[in-house]
Amino acid sequence: MSREHSYQTVVTWTGNKGTGTSGYRDFGREHELSAEGPPVIAGSSDPAFRGDPARWNPEQLLVGSLSQCHMLWYLHKCAMAGVIVTEYTDTATGTMAETADGGHFTEVVLHPAVTVAAQEMAETALALHADAHKSCFIAASVNFPVRHEPTVRVAG
Repeated sequence: MSREHSYQTVVTWTGNKGTGTSGYRDFGREHELSAEGPPVIAGSSDPAFRGDPARWNPEQLLVGSLSQCHMLWYLHKCAMAGVIVTEYTDTATGTMAETADGGHFTEVVLHPAVTVAAQEMAETALALHADAHKSCFIAASVNFPVRHEPTVRVAG
């Protein structure tokens, strides 16, 4: 059964310093990302591209989306397999290469650190990362490798 889902966001530029885009250094990269329901995300470009380091940039949001998608599928897979996860943290990293035409991501590496309730769950918990990766909608939508380097520890 095939279903289609639609997502709508609004990006509003807030970086007009009074003269619009009259020059490369004359405008801010600040903007807001919004959607019906959740709070507004304050965005900018990467500081390397004259952005505000106190705001989220699109590259961080892409890495974060991959990390979130993997985690949500992983927790689902664990629940279905009887693996009790008590903690989950992922310090994801993304690498982007600049080119003459702009740039592109070369890879994202997820580093999920998972705590499970019992030793007999650890091996399955580790293996389920591959299943979660296969199911992740976001990872299936990008044209660069998304790898995962998980660690699993037992509570207690």
